[in-house]
Amino acid sequence: MSDKTVLVIFPSIYTLNKINSLVTNVSKILKMKNQRHDGVRKNESLVIVEAIDPVLASSAVNLLFGIDRIAIAKEVDNNFDSVLSTITNTALSLLLKGEKFYVKVEGKTKKFLAKDLEIAATVMLVDKSTHLEAKPGSESSHDRLVYVYLTDTYAYVCIFVDKGLSGIPYNSQKEKILCCIHDELSAIACLQTIKMGFEVKIVICYHNESDLLKLAKIINKILPRIIEEDITLHICKMNGSSVIPTRITAITQVMISIASKEKIERISLGISPMIFPASFCEYNANLVFQNKMIPWFSLSGIDSGIFENAKEIGLEKYIANLEDLCKKHPNYEKISMPEISRHAKNALKTLKCIQVTAGPKNIHDIIDSLKSNH
Repeated sequence: MSDKTVLVIFPSIYTLNKINSLVTNVSKILKMKNQRHDGVRKNESLVIVEAIDPVLASSAVNLLFGIDRIAIAKEVDNNFDSVLSTITNTALSLLLKGEKFYVKVEGKTKKFLAKDLEIAATVMLVDKSTHLEAKPGSESSHDRLVYVYLTDTYAYVCIFVDKGLSGIPYNSQKEKILCCIHDELSAIACLQTIKMGFEVKIVICYHNESDLLKLAKIINKILPRIIEEDITLHICKMNGSSVIPTRITAITQVMISIASKEKIERISLGISPMIFPASFCEYNANLVFQNKMIPWFSLSGIDSGIFENAKEIGLEKYIANLEDLCKKHPNYEKISMPEISRHAKNALKTLKCIQVTAGPKNIHDIIDSLKSNH
């Protein structure tokens, strides 16, 4: 009987036709994080990692988009009695005294019905756990979930299940796109763009040293989601107008210039019609179109979910700033193109290109590189 502990990756619904991209990203992130394993393979719609240390491998893989859930599980041959035994032994090792448990079996197999296994496992656990005073609960009321997933060849009895980041795998679109991070909202837009499966290139626009430090900390939360060992960042200093429409449109001009030089055909605009007037969003989109590029609004339909996205990458402390931005009502009708062009040209004069390696020292790498260059 095969019985070993593996990492089970459940793809998001949008990744079901992009499993190969997810497998590639899983292999890359494990290599980048120095996590040894005996193989990454597919089993029907699942991705299985035979990790040497499933706990550390799970932490690495959980950085990836395109995943619904990640589980550490016992992989057992799909034989009714073998699976039933594994469920019972695994659950007994996890149950605490007095806990209510719920056995949930999903997936399909030609050999038996999932519901039959669910009932049999519940009955056996009731019999075997009397010394623990454990009782069966329901799907809506339980202390311990005993989750099992069936395929035709194996059953996966989960020891631990964690929620994934959803979306689709990084670079599964096979298209490059340019993002600019200059505040909290643009950082969320960049995260959403990565979540859409693009190969993201990043520009940082800052005003002063303290602003740069804040942005570097934000970017340090985003970079682990870009599955590349060496990441190139374009950084420029933008002095001048504090008027929101002027600043954002000048940043759009900066992005157009960089994208043109780098031969990137798509630009992710960190603005949303949920926050900004549609006419302002269209104005910036038209600037991109006029330069024969394609604008993307990755935040188009996002509403209060933006705060959940902020928490997703550890930006909880910046949520108040996002709320302040949503409350502002600047005048979007008076946009001076000569002023915008002047700010953009001055910013481009300070443009630097640096390379950082994915890791804990990203903040220092960004700050030190600029100090040595300015």
